[in-house]
This record gives sequence, C-alpha cells and structure tokens, in this order.
Amino acid sequence: MRTVLIIDDNPAVAQALQVLFGLHDIRTLAALTPQKGLALLTREPIDLVIADMNFSADTTSGEEGAALFRALRAHQPDLPVILLTAWTHLESAVQLVKAGAADYIGKPWDNDKLLATVENLLELAEATRERQRLQDEQRRRRERLAEQFDLCNIVFASDAMERAVELACRVAKADVRVLITGPNGAGKERIAQIVHANSSIRSGGDLPLAGQVKLLRVLETGQFEMLGSSRTHNARVRILSATNADLPALIREGRFREDLYYRLNVIEIPVPSMAERPADILPLARHFLGDALQLSDDATAALLAHDWPGNVRELRNSIERAKLLARERIVTAADLNLQVPHRISAEGEAMRRGGESPPIRGGESPPGRGDRDAEQPSREVIEASLREAGGNISRAAQSLGLSRQALYRRMERFNLRPLG
Repeated sequence: MRTVLIIDDNPAVAQALQVLFGLHDIRTLAALTPQKGLALLTREPIDLVIADMNFSADTTSGEEGAALFRALRAHQPDLPVILLTAWTHLESAVQLVKAGAADYIGKPWDNDKLLATVENLLELAEATRERQRLQDEQRRRRERLAEQFDLCNIVFASDAMERAVELACRVAKADVRVLITGPNGAGKERIAQIVHANSSIRSGGDLPLAGQVKLLRVLETGQFEMLGSSRTHNARVRILSATNADLPALIREGRFREDLYYRLNVIEIPVPSMAERPADILPLARHFLGDALQLSDDATAALLAHDWPGNVRELRNSIERAKLLARERIVTAADLNLQVPHRISAEGEAMRRGGESPPIRGGESPPGRGDRDAEQPSREVIEASLREAGGNISRAAQSLGLSRQALYRRMERFNLRPLG
C-alpha cells in the first residue's frame, strides 16, 4: 500500500492529513520530531515524506526543516519530499525545492491541490521503482549475454539494439544465411562482426545484379569455378548479406532476383536507426569522446534533441569534430555545431548560469508556458534522459536543461510509465 510519512510537531496536522489520505487508500505514518521521522524511515517502506519547516517552539527560521531535508536526502536520495511552510517563510522552501525537494505547500493548505500533488508524486515514485527493477533485470540479461558470446565491444543501451545483438548471437552458431538490414551508418557491420566472431563458418557477400545468378548457383549446389579455371570446387560457406536497400521493392522493380532474396534471407536481423534507439546516443557519444573530455549540460541536451539522420556514423563524426574544438576538456553544444531547437540554447544557458525557474505549486503553470509547449522535449527524449540518468530525476532534468518541477510536469503530461 502507498505510504506517506508526515513529520510535524503539531499532532493536528498529521490527524487532518491522515483523514484526507485515508479516503484515497493512502497509508499515513506520523512523527512529531525529525529524529522519530528518520527512525521510521529506516523501519518502514516510505513512498513520500511531508515535512514541516520548524519544530522547536518560537523557531521560525526554517533551519530545522532544511537540516531534516538534508538528512532525508542522505538516507534516500530520490525520496520525494513535500515541505509544509508558512507563507512568511516561503523563500526557505523555494531554496530547498531548488536543492531537490519535490514541492512546497503553504499553511493552511488546499486539500485538492495537496492531494493532486501527492497522487502525482506517488505515481512517479512507483514508476521509478518499476523502472529500476527493469533496469536491473536488463543489466543481468546483458551480463549473461556477454558471458556467453563475443560482443565485439559493441556499445548500446537501448532495448531495440539489444534485440538485434541478441538475435545475432543466437543465429551465429546455426548454419543459416543471415540478411542484415538497416539504414546507412546504423551499425550493420558491427552486427556482422558479432555473427562472424561467434560462428564456426566464415564468409560474407553483397553482389550486383550481374553476379546474382552465379551466387545463386553456389548457394544451391555448393559448387563454383575459380576465375580462369574450369575445375569445379565444392564449398561450405555462410553468406552474411548486409544492405540498406528495400529488397522487396527492388524485387518488384525487377532489380533483384526474388529467388536469391529468399536464399539469402533465412534469418533477417534489422538494425534500428538512431531515431529508433535514443537511449544509445549518450553511451555512444561518451564512448567516442573517451575519458579525456566531458559533455556539458547543453551538449548533452543537444545530442538528445538531434535527429541523427546519419545514425552512428554521423554521431561519431560530430564527436570527433567537437574533440578538436573543445576547450578546457569540456565539449559544449557550440562545439557539436548541431541544428537544435532554440530551447536547448536558452535553457542550457540558464542552467550554466546556475538559475532555475521558480517552482510551480499545485500544478499551476507560469504565464506564457503554453506558447513554448511545442518546443519542449519529446516523450522519447525524456525517456532517454531518464534511462541515461538511471531514473534519477535531478540528473535527467539537468541534462535536459529543465528544473525538477518542469520535468515532473512533462512526465505527467506524457503519462510516462516504466520503460519496457
């Protein structure tokens, strides 16, 4: 059952919230002091904390609430914390939200807004736990794959590329012909290397129309004559074909033999484009970058926002160029020289200056927000950022050039759930 911990020195606050949350199937635990609250946190599974800013009599500075927040973050860095504060001490709460608190609620609170905020945060916390479970399962699955097969040092993080790699490993031991398809620069040669490295039969091929009849004969009979010789040889070969062409379309146009196509295409391994696997962008970029250089926040956001029509090859070339232009061992968006939406440069610059948008309470939107919605990160970009950050909201928000609250609102808008 979803559980909220309330830390407030006023018992009436916990009683009121217990009644409110109980009507919506939310379990409530209460502690009158920070010490008792932290003790409960070690014994009970807590999904969210609502904490007061002051506990001692005649104390209004908010320092006790700040110390409690730091202790909560030290214990569980991603635990959502809502701060209860009097309007006269709003600035202290705002500073803690900038430091990572989920939100603040003024006393006296609005029940509907508080409940909406709590429900949203509980859903996100549940999604984060499920995402972490799936990531752990994915990591174990990939470790087993690497133990059983030679993966040729391929770099990937996406589920789409994992499926291609796993299929290449599974078919490598079988004596079947493999057709590797995918756009230019997507990594077809790396998949072919994996098949080759894990196979007991070695060969490869890609022929124009004039040579297709001869190849078909070899596939059908296993016989061939060497150039300039009339002696027939027997061969046991395995054909690995790689193409970026739409072979069924070429067959319809009469430019590719249909019988050869079915001879080659016993097993097809489709290699996805970068647009289909945004989770691979940052791992590949850091692989090409090496250990000597780092990506700035705006460079990270620019990489995730770019469409990469040239796929991995374009990404590698962009990183190589940026390595030559980077100063002080930091690659910036300007070094990458990618065409990206204006929001990247504007919000990235705000992050570099250390500024963030003030937090929005109770689901309210700031003036003019609707005018910029079309320029905000897509669902795919947000999912990739969360995956890259291991589900850590703060790191994902920073990579996108957003505040935590802005990222929370976008996750709610896209109804994001654990990635599968």
